[in-house]
Amino acid sequence: MLFSSPIFLFLFLPIVLGVYYLIQKSFRNYFLLFSSLVFFAWGGVSYSLLMLVSITFNYLFGRGIGKGRGSKNSRVYLILGIIVNVLFLGVFKYTGFIVNNLNFLSDIFTFTPITDPGIILPIGISFYTFHSMSYLIDVYRGESEMQRNPFNLGLYIALFPQLIAGPIIRYHDIANQLEHRSSTINGFSYGLRRFILGLGKKVLLANQMGAIADSAFGTPVSELTGSLAWLGLITYALQIYLDFSGYSDMAIGLGQMFGLRFLENFNYPYISRSIKEFWRRWHISLSNWFRDYLYIPLGGSRISKWRTNLNLMIVFFVTGLWHGASWSFVAWGFIHGFCIIAERLSNNRFPQKLWQPLQHFYTIFVVLMAWVLFRADDIGYAWGYYGVLFGGSTAIPDMIIYNKVLNNDFLLFFVLSILSATGLLAYLGKYFDNYMERLYQHNQVLAETIRMTKAIGLAFILVICATFLISNTYNPFIYYRF
Repeated sequence: MLFSSPIFLFLFLPIVLGVYYLIQKSFRNYFLLFSSLVFFAWGGVSYSLLMLVSITFNYLFGRGIGKGRGSKNSRVYLILGIIVNVLFLGVFKYTGFIVNNLNFLSDIFTFTPITDPGIILPIGISFYTFHSMSYLIDVYRGESEMQRNPFNLGLYIALFPQLIAGPIIRYHDIANQLEHRSSTINGFSYGLRRFILGLGKKVLLANQMGAIADSAFGTPVSELTGSLAWLGLITYALQIYLDFSGYSDMAIGLGQMFGLRFLENFNYPYISRSIKEFWRRWHISLSNWFRDYLYIPLGGSRISKWRTNLNLMIVFFVTGLWHGASWSFVAWGFIHGFCIIAERLSNNRFPQKLWQPLQHFYTIFVVLMAWVLFRADDIGYAWGYYGVLFGGSTAIPDMIIYNKVLNNDFLLFFVLSILSATGLLAYLGKYFDNYMERLYQHNQVLAETIRMTKAIGLAFILVICATFLISNTYNPFIYYRF
């Protein structure tokens, strides 16, 4: 079940919200956990069973860590808990990848190829496994108390607003909210507004960009023209940002509706002037997770330069592999890692000393080149795609695809996507809000009129989204490999 599916928007969410606010507060966590398991089971009951196994193991390991915190036994429980979680993720996400790589070596070392077990990847497993490890590490470090109530821990791990696409919520950031939170009309209104705007990002903008990107990356390299390759790459860059940040907006909005406050996950990464800055703005929750639970424990930047650089490459190797079980994802991570190391080695002279437009150009160019690896099915196709991008194509343009682009509807969505991804749309909205606030400061009638107009505008976005979802079957979910 997706946030952008009609069954979620018009059946699941209204029922869950209605029941949640009708029942006593003491039962709300139990109901929210039950609802989250139903949400997850929509893709298969076995997925929820796997999650229940994960919750049970992590609850027991957390108890072992918390009871003897600081002791040798506590450390043993932590190590065992991390191993179990990594194995859990490894079996369901990387078994096929490992088997394929071993079979690649079968011709060299002359052994019988291994049969692919065909394990299906449960959606969102990378997210809830990281949540589980965050809980164990936070308890071990003394940043949070162990959770005595298994249902509350289950709610933290399985909470449906951030279950399938983040943001990754660290346990110490939400531990107190699991038992003590309040819901307000203003908070609910803000959450609803944030959810609808995120839905609009996903359905009205990301999906439109994705259709063109899919056409480009679905074309054989031999039939791909340079202009279509560049258009496909740019629209994919817009799609993945708008889709991912849109989902984060919806998750943050849903959290607010239930009285939960999640941290921001994106801060307009495409306006960055270095790759280092890009990672401070892109998927912030993942960057913070790797910083706190991998980079700093490895020694961070407190050690020698070569060790610091090695730590960075380890982090970006794991970051790439976390996103998908493919060498193209690893290569994507290495590109970002190498660029950050190069920026560090320049002692803040590169790219900071460049003319600002060149800083932006350098950052966007690197990000775009890396996105080719992220989107391509394999490194071979990515390599051919690079060739087409830089003039290595003699293909005849496919006018069917170009006709999709050269129309007013697409151009409107394309411009809106750029304005949204660069923050200009948000800036214009804030400027308008500030202007209108000064204008109607002493005019209550005008103030109410503006508020009503905004509410109508949000309702209009919701109706348009619903129309698109009902009339169009194209609604991709790009996190299935996560």
